Order: sequence, then structure tokens, then C-alpha cells
Amino acid sequence: MRVAVLASGRGTNFEAIAKAFKEGRIKGEVVALIVNRRNAEAVKRAERLGVNWLFVDPFSFPSREDYDKRLVEILKHLKVDLVCLAGYKLLVSELFVEAFPNRILNIHPSLLPSFPGLKPHWQAVTYGVKISGATVHIVDRGVDTGPIVVQAAVSISPEDTPQTLSEKVLAWEHRIYPQAVKWFSEGRVSIEGRKVVVSGADYTSLPVVPALEDF
Repeated sequence: MRVAVLASGRGTNFEAIAKAFKEGRIKGEVVALIVNRRNAEAVKRAERLGVNWLFVDPFSFPSREDYDKRLVEILKHLKVDLVCLAGYKLLVSELFVEAFPNRILNIHPSLLPSFPGLKPHWQAVTYGVKISGATVHIVDRGVDTGPIVVQAAVSISPEDTPQTLSEKVLAWEHRIYPQAVKWFSEGRVSIEGRKVVVSGADYTSLPVVPALEDF
């Protein structure tokens, strides 16, 4: 399994995935980190882990489609099997999605389809829900609308703020994202329309469904 990660910021989910490969818990390698912000903290994490990285400036292209076309060229050259978006602050174009059908994953810090898009923790706390969490999903043409692979739930207390909720959810993000990547690497994921099934997985236990097996 050859994986590339696209990130814009801190890169903690990138690090969780890359470490899982480095430690041998997932067979294969993270062949590249691609950032759209030169000063992204994810770059420092890549250097510490010995992962190749490159900066591709979206503002140096005449359109988003041209930018994504260049990314696709790079990823195809690297012979990438799976693309992981990890705090990637750009919407990918239809061209990008079609280049890697059912092979682009994203993680979103809410229980989709609730609270898609920006500021999901603020949305959850403001709305007053009692449970939130994180979702790994396959990327389609919409915003956080793709088929769901795995979700983790956390409780929200009256004292929680967007920041404290973010910290609780992030701990689960670092577990469910590498787990989802491993399921793909093992060829256990089947997709029929909106339904994603992991062969042999446990769908009966909370707070993570399907249940964690390796993380």
C-alpha cells in the first residue's frame, strides 16, 4: 500500500498514519506528504519521521482545476494507492475525485452527517448535542458527504467548549484514521453506493463502529 497524505496545518493525523506505517502496523509506506501551505507544521513532523514532503502552491496556478491536475500528476507519478486528506483546508475538485475513485479518505471531527464543513466543534457545542465524535469517510464531490467508513463517539458535558471537545475528539481521530487505512491496505473494504462494509469487522460495540482492531 502506497499512501500520500495532503495536509494544511498541524499534521497530527498525518503523523498518526505515518507512525503506523513506520512501526509496521500497516504494511506499505507513506510515500509523500503534500502541503498547500509552506509553513504548515505538518512539514516538521514529516522531517522528523523521514517522510518525503513537497509544497505545491495553489496560488501559482490559474485555477483550482489546474492546481488539482498538477496534484494528480504528482500522485500518479508516485503510484499512490490511497490518498488521505488530513486537515487539508481545500475542497478537492471533481477532476481530483474522479482520478482516484473510492481511494480518497478524509477525517472530519463530527458524527457526519451532523455538522459538516467548518467549525464542527463550535456547531456541536452551540447546538447543544450530547454526543459528537469523528468520522472517516470516502471523499465524493460534496463537502463531507461521502460514504462513511468508521465513526467514534464522545460525550459532551455542559462544561465543554469547542476547544475541550476538539481535544477529546482528536484522541480518537488518531486511532480511527490509521485503522481505516489498514482496512483498505488489507483489501477488506467493499463499497456499494453509500454503504461501506469492512469484512470481518465488529459492528456491535461502542464507542467506535466498526470496532478498533489494531489502534
